[in-house]
Amino acid sequence: MATIPTYRPRLAPSGLMTRRQLRAARLRPGGHDPVAQLRYYRHGWQLAYLYDVNLAQPIRPMTPGRRRTLDAMMRARRTCPACRTVRPYCIPRSLGTCPPCATHA
Repeated sequence: MATIPTYRPRLAPSGLMTRRQLRAARLRPGGHDPVAQLRYYRHGWQLAYLYDVNLAQPIRPMTPGRRRTLDAMMRARRTCPACRTVRPYCIPRSLGTCPPCATHA
């Protein structure tokens, strides 16, 4: 891969956005590769890819099938594997079970 331009925070040209900024603008990269990268320091040097806004496409609408799939995935994350109770929160991966089951183990 050829090297792409690297910018510091707040010095990138206008018209370039990170994935998070695209999402906030209700856009997506649309299959295009990043055109630049942003290099910043947060607990060590980090990189964020920048995408051209002119090539971005609108986000896909939420269909009933996608909604059912997402609901099923979130229900699986909220279901305790020990007591099979669906909790109103995601089961902590550090415990592997819901906190009540983890304290009784």
